[in-house]
Order: sequence, then C-alpha cells, then structure tokens
Amino acid sequence: MIKRVGNLYKSAYSGLSPATWWLSLVMLVNRAGTMVVPFMTLYLTESKHYPIGKAGMVMALFGVGAICGGIIGGKLTDKLGFYNIQISALSLGGLLFILLGQMDSFPAICGCVFLLATINDSFRPANATAIAQYSKEENRTRSYSLNRLSINLGWALGGAAGGVVAAHNYHLLFWIDGLTNIGAALLLRSVLSPSRNSQTPSHKDRVKTVSARSAFRDRVYLVFILLTILFAFCFFQLFALIPVFYRQGLHLSTSFIGIVMSVNGLLIALFEMALVFKLEQRNKNIRYIVIGTLLVGLSFVLYNILPGAASLALCATFVITAGEMMAMPFMNSFWISRTDHNNRGQYAGLFTVAWSVGQVLGPFIGAQIAQHYGFSMLWWVLGGICITASAGFKWLEDRK
Repeated sequence: MIKRVGNLYKSAYSGLSPATWWLSLVMLVNRAGTMVVPFMTLYLTESKHYPIGKAGMVMALFGVGAICGGIIGGKLTDKLGFYNIQISALSLGGLLFILLGQMDSFPAICGCVFLLATINDSFRPANATAIAQYSKEENRTRSYSLNRLSINLGWALGGAAGGVVAAHNYHLLFWIDGLTNIGAALLLRSVLSPSRNSQTPSHKDRVKTVSARSAFRDRVYLVFILLTILFAFCFFQLFALIPVFYRQGLHLSTSFIGIVMSVNGLLIALFEMALVFKLEQRNKNIRYIVIGTLLVGLSFVLYNILPGAASLALCATFVITAGEMMAMPFMNSFWISRTDHNNRGQYAGLFTVAWSVGQVLGPFIGAQIAQHYGFSMLWWVLGGICITASAGFKWLEDRK
C-alpha cells in the first residue's frame, strides 16, 4: 500500500520539463516575499492613521489595477512575448513596492498602488502563457498545479514572515516585497532567458499569423469567463468573510481559525498533484469543473445545515478545498485548449481579469449581504450562485 502511494506521487511529479520546475521556483521566490498586500490595511490604519474607509479605497485600487494589468499584460504578451513581460513586471513591480513604502500623502499612495497593481498583475497572463509553453499537452494541468503549489507555499511563507516583520517595522514589508520581486526577475533571467533556455522563444522567433482567434470574439470562452467570475466571487469568501464568520458566528479562537485556514494550503500541497495526475488522463476537464463548483457551493450550504463549531469549520474547509482542487487546475486546461501561440496572452489576460473581478466584487457584495441579511442568507446565496455556475459549466461541456 505504501509502495503504491509512493509510486503515485513519484508519477505525479515526474515528466515535467526542467523549465516548468524553474518557473515554479521563480514563482515561489516571488510569492514568498508577498507581504505588502496582506498587511496593507493594517499599515494604512495603524502606521499612517487613515480611517478604515480610506484604507478600503486603497485596497479597491489594488483590484482595479489588477483588472487593468490582466488586460494590458495579455495583449503585450502576444506582442512582446511572455519572457519580456515577466521580466519587466517583476523588475518594475519590485521598484514600485519600494517606492510605495516612501509615499506619505494619500493621493500619492493611491496613484502608486494603482500603477503597482497594473504592472504587477501584467505578470500573471505572461506567466500562464509561459507554463503552456514549457509543458506538454499530457502534463499541462499538472504543470499549472505545480505552479499553484508554489503560489500557496509562497503565500504561507510570506504571510507568516510578514506578521513578524510588521510587528517590528511596517516599512520593511515594502523593501522585502520589492527585493524578492527583483530577485525573482534575476532568477528568471539566469535560468529561463532565450539565450539560456531553448524552450523560451526569443521575440524574433515569434511568427505572427492573421488567423489567430481573438479571445474577445470567442463566445464560448466569454461564457466561460462569466462563469469563472461567479466561481471566483464565491471562492474568495474563503479568505474574506469566512474567517469573520468563524469568529463572530461560531465563536472560534483566532489561533484555531489560523489552523483551519492553513488546512486549505496543506491539503493542496499534499494531494492536488496526485489527484490531477489521476484525473487528467481521462480528458474530462469540464466535468471536473462542474463537480468542483458544486463542492464549493456545498461547503457554503453546510454552514446552514450542520451543527457544531470547530468540527463544522474543518468539514466545510475539507469540502471547499476538494472543490478547489477539482475545479481550478482544469479551468486552466480549458482556456489553454482554445489557444495557439499567437493569442494565448489574450486568453490568459481575460482569465486573469475574471479572477480579479471576483476578488473585488466577492468580498464587497458578500459583506453587504452579511451585514444587512445575516451570514445564513449569504451562505444560501453563495450556494445558489455555485449551482448556477455549475449548470453553466455543464452547458459548456456540450459546446466546447
């Protein structure tokens, strides 16, 4: 039994290209320094003494900039190549993180945040395009899962370290975030530049064709983007309102809430690659998205139908994590399947925008529902949205 499990995990991580592993390491370095955004609200309210309303405006600008960055980054990726956009976004983003820490006036902070978010998030469609370039069709979903593993691990390290740093000096957050961005750019240049890695095409090697389909004219894909926004709208409650519900509704301690939230990342690290390895061979990408979306919806409904506090929180976390592992890796597989080398940036850009829109609207609208109608109503609404999105993905399965 142990040998079979060992062979499963060995197979799950084998066959990926060296470039895929290098790109995941770049992402790990980048995300391990992610400290500014998680602690930005505390920085603005405690260090800069701005009211919570102004802090909320600044966080909203991160979301607006992310949307702009997704669109711009996608278009530039198709024109200039994913390598150039990644290098530029990491380098300029690093400098802007450091600059943001020096801003004193509120308008200057807002302007710098918007510019930073736009440039920083232009990295995401370029990075998604790079993963497609460095992977083969038979292991592409696992390549995206490895990247997700790096992101989750990096966020966990950055968040834990950021709390310690913030307790001593908020301004160090900006320097660490900026320097790790620049460090990731240097690592990317040293291992994946066109002159050092044959899998990275140079700009002169790119051949444009007039037949490339526009993502903005692909009706099936636009429906997919709308459904992804609905999914993201619900999913981001995991980080926004669910912790508040655990504290106010279930009366759990902050330390236990931290443990419950860490279970999500731990389960992903332990099981996602093996799960994807077993499922990707069956070539039923949309089917897994349908199931995963339903599981995410079920996790919200559980809060209204199951008793308990700590046990309920853990049970719901297991279910939403299972849904995440089922749906999100195969969402990447779906959009990649509709692209070629000439339009991949556009498709990746729209996919990035979908998640950014969900990240902006989900916590804001969810908070309004919870405040005026209660958490119970919020869970029913989110469950209903997930069922609707799942039905939409099922509709796409017959029209892909």
